[in-house]
Amino acid sequence: MKHQLFDTQIHIATGGRSFVNDGEALVLLHGSGQNHLTWVLQSRYFAYRGYQVLAPDFPGHGLSGGTPLESIEDMADWVIALLDSLDVKTACLVGHSQGCLVAIDAAARYPERVSRLGLIAGALAIPVNDQLLTMSDKALSKAISVMTSWGHGPMAHMHDNTQPGHSFLGYGNRLMASNHADALRHDLTACNNYSGGKAAAAKITHPTLCILAASDRMTPVKFGNAMADSLVNSERVTMDGAGHMLPAERPAEVNDALRGFLAS
Repeated sequence: MKHQLFDTQIHIATGGRSFVNDGEALVLLHGSGQNHLTWVLQSRYFAYRGYQVLAPDFPGHGLSGGTPLESIEDMADWVIALLDSLDVKTACLVGHSQGCLVAIDAAARYPERVSRLGLIAGALAIPVNDQLLTMSDKALSKAISVMTSWGHGPMAHMHDNTQPGHSFLGYGNRLMASNHADALRHDLTACNNYSGGKAAAAKITHPTLCILAASDRMTPVKFGNAMADSLVNSERVTMDGAGHMLPAERPAEVNDALRGFLAS
């Protein structure tokens, strides 16, 4: 659906069902250089099981207008403003990668607006390789290719996909190329500059599910485990052989884990 926020037209995927504000929303927050298509195998799954799904494209991403936001804190404020504009009082925030930082920061600073958290392939800090930062500014197509390669596990590189007829690497490249030209650079810089994760996690008491990838080369699983250990009310699921792009690589397992958590 199209939605106006701060004089900018925002695209929000709702899983093919009309959004009805009748309680807790399920808000899916994409990662760096991504958009709502990250969640194509989650948004519909949960919408057709009665959840009120909102998978927004951040400004300058996907089908949203505007320019990319500058910091993780700005993104967290933007998520809360989006909830305000839709009159959503509380939400379960599910983040992937950068989206985890946004969800953690929002939960720490707006605890009454967040009911629980789902953190997928995340960490409390996501420092970015200097070479990748430079590529995101000077050689965008190369940066996208590198991130797509790093972001997927062994199965993707063998061109094996749980969804017949799909290519992980081809889809990943096309998805990232559909964003504003500055989106990836802004996102990576925001992640690199964010240092508030540890302090934010110390404030969070919300029920939290951490879904981690054992073969993650972008946010190695040891950092995901440290994130889970720092959250006092968390549980974790670790998926062997999976890479960073868990929502696409292991959609059935991710959906099962989230569904069990949401139902508990």
